[in-house]
Amino acid sequence: MSEAELVRRAVEARSKAYAPYSGFAVGAALLTKDGRVFTGCNVENASYGLTVCAERVALFKAVSEGVREFRALAVACGQGPCAPCGACRQVLYEFAPDLLLILADGEGKAWETVRLSELLPRGFGPKELGR
Repeated sequence: MSEAELVRRAVEARSKAYAPYSGFAVGAALLTKDGRVFTGCNVENASYGLTVCAERVALFKAVSEGVREFRALAVACGQGPCAPCGACRQVLYEFAPDLLLILADGEGKAWETVRLSELLPRGFGPKELGR
């Protein structure tokens, strides 16, 4: 799947975001090793700490379907490309420390790529627990 198609799927997911408090809609599209795509959007809550990011929604959907290997994640948000938050970086690292991240603007017109390992150097994962 092309980067452009994965970004398109993230932009589409962004349109479903529930962000009445921040107004900051985010969409994500996670590409698995076997070519499937799982999407997610951020879901806010009046109890702000219970909000869930789009990246984790996409990952949790995939994991709940038995998927454990991933190739790339496109994230679409705001006026310009934005990177996953620290919590999302840590959760993604659990499954794919060198995941390709495609960081796009909210309309999917511009994006950049970076590896998760660049955004979370010396991350904490299963190997640190001897697994």
